[in-house]
Amino acid sequence: MFAVVRTGGKQYRVAPGDKIVVEKLDGNAGDTITLGDILLAGDGSDLKKTDGLKVSAEIIAQAKGEKVTVFKKRRRHNYRRKKGHRQQHTILRIVAIGDHKAEKKAAPKPEKASAPAPSPAKSEAAPTAAAPKAEKPKAEKKAAPAKAAKPAEKPAAKASTKNAAPAKGAAKKPSKPKK
Repeated sequence: MFAVVRTGGKQYRVAPGDKIVVEKLDGNAGDTITLGDILLAGDGSDLKKTDGLKVSAEIIAQAKGEKVTVFKKRRRHNYRRKKGHRQQHTILRIVAIGDHKAEKKAAPKPEKASAPAPSPAKSEAAPTAAAPKAEKPKAEKKAAPAKAAKPAEKPAAKASTKNAAPAKGAAKKPSKPKK
């Protein structure tokens, strides 16, 4: 099944599984949105009514387009202006085309946060393996030789320089005699 949708002032022919780049839409990556402005829908050469049809899409990413350079110049007037612009885009993956019932079926996302429950055999073995590691005392590191004495002496030597520059404004130049 395919549909022609309008978004961002442009029209796109889409089918489930297609990826399209449209003008910026609100949402974050992973969100599911619905495109409601359906202009045409069909399956092969058969056209269908667009009443109540919705296209559900998943936002893959919010991105910027290629840079467009605008350069203005007026010859012999020393007038040059250069500007650049990168248009904001949203990359969509079309999930389903259908009425509101089909959209609800396609909307559930796989949960990434939940992890599968460990098997009982693994859960029993893990604490026993972790317990000996926790009980073992860690080997103490050898103390490094004291190097603090040498750096302490160096800054003191730097502070007392023999050829110190005179303070600004301390020395005045002799003025020229007036005629």
